[in-house]
Amino acid sequence: MNILWFTWKDKKNPAAGGAELINEELAKRLVEEENEVKFLVGGFKGAEQKETIYGYEIIRVGNRFTVYWEAFRYFRKHLNFWPDLIIEEINTFPFFTQLYTKQKRVLLFYQLCREIWFYQFSFPLNLIGYFLESIYLKFLSNNKVITESESTKKDLLKYGFSKENIAIFPIGISPIKSMKLNKFPNFTLLSFGTIRSMKRTTHQIKAFEIAKQHIPKLKLIIVGDSQNHYGKKVLQIIDASPYKKDVSYFGKVDEKRKFYLMAQSHLILVTSVKEGWGLVVTEANSQGTPAIVYDVDGLRDSVEDKVTGLVCKKNNPNELARNIVKLFKEKKLYKRLQNNAFTWSKQFNFDKSYREFKNILKL
Repeated sequence: MNILWFTWKDKKNPAAGGAELINEELAKRLVEEENEVKFLVGGFKGAEQKETIYGYEIIRVGNRFTVYWEAFRYFRKHLNFWPDLIIEEINTFPFFTQLYTKQKRVLLFYQLCREIWFYQFSFPLNLIGYFLESIYLKFLSNNKVITESESTKKDLLKYGFSKENIAIFPIGISPIKSMKLNKFPNFTLLSFGTIRSMKRTTHQIKAFEIAKQHIPKLKLIIVGDSQNHYGKKVLQIIDASPYKKDVSYFGKVDEKRKFYLMAQSHLILVTSVKEGWGLVVTEANSQGTPAIVYDVDGLRDSVEDKVTGLVCKKNNPNELARNIVKLFKEKKLYKRLQNNAFTWSKQFNFDKSYREFKNILKL
């Protein structure tokens, strides 16, 4: 089949995250089974307009904000009759392909935006975006949908999508070798991912400072791109912290460094406003590192409370700190969560993810 995949960013985009990793692992496998795959995405500074990777083609048009219009123009001019199947990935805003394409189509939602509007955008854009999302979701509700979690499925059902039209496929992670037991000498917390306001990294720093009063040798590692207003605020907070000598900031790191830090750390903290799943949780679990997370969509899917990690009863730094201290003091509980998290992570791999994805597409 000829498959055209609309999404606003690809894996090389500086803003790329877990969704783009999954997308391109799926695309790689689609090509291996003799399908043709083209991504129609937004451009970024220094990007090539066209690029072929692992056999699939990436076509970059416009930028973060103009890609929706430019993708429509490019499709009508160059790809109108090419695809057999269209995958429209919706991240913040849809491409509205049902208005100008006649081919078979499936929507891909990793998560809805909803309350994220109020963290990532300022007034009045946040209010406009929040209400527009409700409207366009109703407009799209007769489409078939693929998503990665029960939380996102429940969200979609609220906006008129049919239960029968929503299919869930499992996320994938890189192959697991064995659980790493060589943790850092001092109890170490890991914060991983692009530093944005919806990730609430400041909550993690505050929780670290509170827990530090009970665990004097506690360490915090923060990894992620900070090239935005919130990221700069986080760096200022670190610099002003009375415990700044015990906080390490690494910026963006490659895959090898990522898994090294996940394996060496004792806990990963994830405090997002909302997630589709929480890929970093499962990746850390695969390295023998359990998570403490906020009780929000996606994270309550990727963590089974008191089995593979801890889900906070209240989403605030005090509760997060309480759970950090709890796992530091209760060694048997920590060890049980560590073993369960590692075992749980073994069921997630890209080959399984692809098989389910392919079955949903009926390829």
